[in-house]
Order: sequence, then C-alpha cells, then structure tokens
Amino acid sequence: MVGNVASEMAELEDEDFYLLSGLEQGMRFSEWVQREKLPDYADMTKEEVDYRLDRCSDRDLVERKTIQYEGYRLTFEGYDCLALRAFSQRGTIEGMGAPLGVGKESDVYEVRSYEPMALKFHREGYTEFRKVDKEREYTADRNHVSWFYTARKAAEREHEILAELYPDVSVPRPVDQNRHAILMEKFEGVELKRAALPEEQVVGVCDLVLRAVRDAYDAGYVHADMSQHNVAVAESGITVFDWPQAVDTDHENAMEFLERDVTNVVGFFQQKYPGEMPEDVNCRALAEAITEGAFGSVTKFGAQ
Repeated sequence: MVGNVASEMAELEDEDFYLLSGLEQGMRFSEWVQREKLPDYADMTKEEVDYRLDRCSDRDLVERKTIQYEGYRLTFEGYDCLALRAFSQRGTIEGMGAPLGVGKESDVYEVRSYEPMALKFHREGYTEFRKVDKEREYTADRNHVSWFYTARKAAEREHEILAELYPDVSVPRPVDQNRHAILMEKFEGVELKRAALPEEQVVGVCDLVLRAVRDAYDAGYVHADMSQHNVAVAESGITVFDWPQAVDTDHENAMEFLERDVTNVVGFFQQKYPGEMPEDVNCRALAEAITEGAFGSVTKFGAQ
C-alpha cells in the first residue's frame, strides 16, 4: 500500500494535493463528499477539480460512489500521500524503505532520515470503523466518525502517550506525527512471540516486560492490550509498542485492564516456557503490587 504511494509521490503536482486536502476537509462532515462541493473545499475551479479527480483516481488515491449524488472520498493511499508530503516538507523523512510489519490496524515502514526511523501508519477503521468507534474513547463524542478521523485520533493518542512515557518506560522514542502516521526511532529486537529465549533468561525477560507495565502505570497509563505481539526482545532489553488503546490509571476499568495485561504476559511465558516459569502465579496480586510500586519479580507470586 505505502510502497505504491511512495512511487507515485514524485508524479503528483501541488494541485493534486489541493484536491486531496479538499476531500479531507469534506470528509469531516460526510463519508462521501459531493462532487459539486469539491471546488469550494479545494479552492479550485470545477474544470480543475474534474482534471485532478481523473489524475488521482488513476492512481487509486480517491474512490467514487453514486448514492443520492456522485460522491468521492480519500482512499488510505490518498491519506498516506498527505501525511508523507507533510513529513517531507518538515524535513523529517527523505524517502520510504522496506516494510517492517503489516497488521490489521497499522502498517510500519522503515524510512530514510538522519537516523534509523520507522513510520507507522494507523489503519483503524478502514473496513470496520464503526466497530472501532464503539471501542475507542477518542471517538465517543462524534456523531459522524470517518475511518480517517478514527485513524488520525489513534495516531495522535499514541504519539501523545509515547511522548509522556519515553524515556522512563521502554517504549519507542517518538519523533513526529501527522494525520494517521507516527514517525519514531527504529528499535531493535524481534517480536516476543518469535523469540527463542535461553532457559536462564526466561524469568528475567518476563520481569522486564512486567516492569515496563509497572513503569507505565507509575507514569499514569495502562497499556490495555499487552501480548506477545507488541513486545520486542533484543540483547539491549525489551521494547513495548502499540499504545493507542492505552487508558489512564484513573479510568474506571484501569484495574481490570491491568490485570488482563499481566495475565496475558504471564500466561504467554507459562505456555511457551513451562519448565522455567513459576506455576499458579497470582496475577491479581501481581497487578495490585504494580499499582503499589511493589513489583520485583514474577517468582514472588507463584506457588510456594
């Protein structure tokens, strides 16, 4: 998706971006923007809008639908273009590299910059934004929620949290954010699910992950979606990523989410490394210890 967009960027003209920005403005009020309204949103003549719509449609940056009217909206590729242009104009990225990870709710790419960087594009809501809308607090006060609004709010939320957690918590260092994209320092390691830990390191790595959970709690946040899929393990330590769904520690369900995070982490290590992990870990007591700043090691909460 993004790789295709990057190759198109050099061929786009300023007026193409005016059209894309106009659609972005119109989509604040309606999922599909009436063609007749585009000249006002894009500040262009009708003839220029027609020409730019053809150019952008040929590049799959916009899509068309006939309902009670002829409507247009951005595709994620079109939204990607707007974000990439903003980063380029700021001088924070110079070019796109290889994909680092592609998932249901985000795509991550290596980017060329003054140091190794990763660019994360949020994809929340593109196919099921109404479902995501119900689950995320940052869309609760909107009557009309488009997929690009949902994705942008997720990126803003994650960037804000990373900025507050780094460097006291083992999270990626945030660098820049625009629309649905976050630029961050590229971190080392492999996904915890795919890591093959030596026996003598299993409990130590589990403790590192749980201490990151504790440090985040001390900083005011519960991850609320901890699993083996959002922890990276390297020789230098661990990194916990993917924070858009995090909740404040004063959230009414914060303790429930914290206990679930702890249970997910401990359960993964117990299932993959049963011989090295303590049995019958009291995850409720462990979570309570985290809230009290008293967590030291998972071994203290297992069967004696």
